[in-house]
Amino acid sequence: MLKTLEKLSRFIGNTPLMNLSNDNSDMYAKLEYNNFSGSSKDRAGYSIIYNGIKDGRINEDTTIIASSSGNLAIAVASICKLLHLKFIPVIDPNINQAYESLLNIMSHRVVKVTERDKTGGYLLTRIDTVNRMHEAIPNSFIADQYGDPNNFKGYYGLTEELIESFDRLDYLFVAVSSSGAITGLSKSLKAKRPETKIIAVDVEGSVIFNARPVKRYISGLGASQVPPIIKNAIIDEVIIVSQTDIIKGCFELLNEQVIFAGASSGAVYFAAKNYFKENNHINKPSSVLIFPDKGHTYLDTIYNKEWGDQLAEKLQESALAK
Repeated sequence: MLKTLEKLSRFIGNTPLMNLSNDNSDMYAKLEYNNFSGSSKDRAGYSIIYNGIKDGRINEDTTIIASSSGNLAIAVASICKLLHLKFIPVIDPNINQAYESLLNIMSHRVVKVTERDKTGGYLLTRIDTVNRMHEAIPNSFIADQYGDPNNFKGYYGLTEELIESFDRLDYLFVAVSSSGAITGLSKSLKAKRPETKIIAVDVEGSVIFNARPVKRYISGLGASQVPPIIKNAIIDEVIIVSQTDIIKGCFELLNEQVIFAGASSGAVYFAAKNYFKENNHINKPSSVLIFPDKGHTYLDTIYNKEWGDQLAEKLQESALAK
């Protein structure tokens, strides 16, 4: 299985860098949606499964289980399909319809939780479900993006790509969720370029940085628990964006840079653009923004005006109810 998996490795990584038009920073986007299955989570999924096989925890008869709001599930489903392994993703109602449809085609079966957890999200319910299934299914393996260190180690290669591309890199902006990307990037980049400032971008209502939990409607960004692996991260600053800011950022990214990207990319773009606008620098700093996935799976949500208007109403009602 390792030999089969190694053939896939050449289709993961070495993603393009695109110079963005910005008056306040020499800004670049790392287009991670050019990975094999369409997102940066290919790096994490590959690393988790590869090391699971290498360590003897996965064999030809193993059932792989994972909690995911979308991209990690698609990445692992693609790898499992290649290796002829059974895969069961545990998803929730915030998943994009296109991803859910694809997972139903690619997976052994799909489990969808509908009960919100104590934080108002679904993550804790998903994790509880995964743990119960792991106990009940013999020879099963959890592709754990929240706790497995092989998640963040999968992003070390991305650091090498950045180091090869830039003699100097002042800022790196990364969205947080399971926190594999920001942990792997910050840990390995700081070891070689300690001067680079790592900026985490999170969404209002996420508890990753100990904020008060709020009901969230956009998948792929934020979390209902602090991911255990983030204790390995080295973060200089945190920027919190609202759910409406994410929508605004996605449209600004499309209209200003002609990049049709997903929620995390919109959040990162909105955060970075406003960060450099509000913070004056004598010299124009260099910056890289990590864009994890494309926008096609958000056509029914973020890029749908009616859905966006309904979200704004829900958030306003919640604010008035406080």
